[in-house]
Amino acid sequence: MGAYESGKYRNLFKELGKTDEEIELRIKSIVNTFFFGSEEERIYHPAGDDMGYLEDTGNHDARTEGMSYGMMMCVQLDMKEEFDRIWKWAKTYMYMSEGENEGYFAWSCHTDGSKRAHGPAPDGEEFFAMSLFFASHRWGDGSGIFEYSKEAKEILRACLHKGENGRPGEPMWNRENKLILFVPGSPFSDPSYHLPHFYSLFAEWAYEEDRVFWKEAADASRKYLVKACDPVTGMNGEYAKFDGSPLTDPMPWDSSVHGDFYSDAYRTAANIGLDAAWYGIDEGHLGAPLKLMRFLGTDLEAARCVYTTKGDVVEKNVLHPLGLLAATAQGALAVPPDDGTDEDSDYAVALKWVEWLWNQPPRRGGRRYYDNCLYMFAYLALSGRYRIWK
Repeated sequence: MGAYESGKYRNLFKELGKTDEEIELRIKSIVNTFFFGSEEERIYHPAGDDMGYLEDTGNHDARTEGMSYGMMMCVQLDMKEEFDRIWKWAKTYMYMSEGENEGYFAWSCHTDGSKRAHGPAPDGEEFFAMSLFFASHRWGDGSGIFEYSKEAKEILRACLHKGENGRPGEPMWNRENKLILFVPGSPFSDPSYHLPHFYSLFAEWAYEEDRVFWKEAADASRKYLVKACDPVTGMNGEYAKFDGSPLTDPMPWDSSVHGDFYSDAYRTAANIGLDAAWYGIDEGHLGAPLKLMRFLGTDLEAARCVYTTKGDVVEKNVLHPLGLLAATAQGALAVPPDDGTDEDSDYAVALKWVEWLWNQPPRRGGRRYYDNCLYMFAYLALSGRYRIWK
């Protein structure tokens, strides 16, 4: 039984032996660094009197990924002012009110608000919608763009119904197989975009006519993750076909290939961990994070390599080592506890990864954005503070 039914959230840091005081101090320190630290540490930046943005410090832009992540962090941490600032920035500068992508958000903007791209990335929309529903339930709806629940429903309506009844553009989900797409209209998916625990809630809170779809999407995503995660290594490709196999075709826009276990792919273990914590529905996918932990083993150097999904080393250095560590550690939520007497039990392996995360500080420097976002989420999830707000 997951927290949706029980209302109880595991705290793996306490299971590791950390005290409430230690955990509270650690989270306060991370939040202070992430949102209010020095220019070499922070990700969040206030803009004017009532807006703010999260910067991708490696690319010096603001992305729907980071903006929607920031909103989710803020609603979980009860930081309403920062939530509203981020949302207003996104709605002011990123939202597209006309053209093929009307109703979506431009995935990348300069930090002055000017658009770098006019296409959307579906992981942003799904996090925007979920964080807005939680804000509505935690703080209540306001007016205008702060009528959070209406804004969430409208985002989800666009995601599903673009291209229908003369509406321009493409949907973000394949309406036949119910799988989220890498970009609207693409013939493939990104396993790390799959958030069945979000879709199960959308099935309750979206516009009524869309609720059956979201229920089916949650079921389809859980089954898809079984196919996308290798049965031995637990690894998935960054992008994958609808049958779950890694996508090895070059991308038409830059000829890059994204079939290996690399940056995007790390999030899948974290997402599965949160799905286990919230719902505990196992279609066979909940075992993937443990397989990943056991494959990478007890030597953290193994968590610094790029792999094929079969476990062959492609490169010796990953771009986001802390992100890989944090997301894998969050996957420990999918591993049930035991009596702690067997040092090689599944639970012992999972706690080892939680301990590694505890001993690792936030990343500093130009590439800290992605790593520290996954780090923040892992701390919230593993401390039982990444919650469903009904």
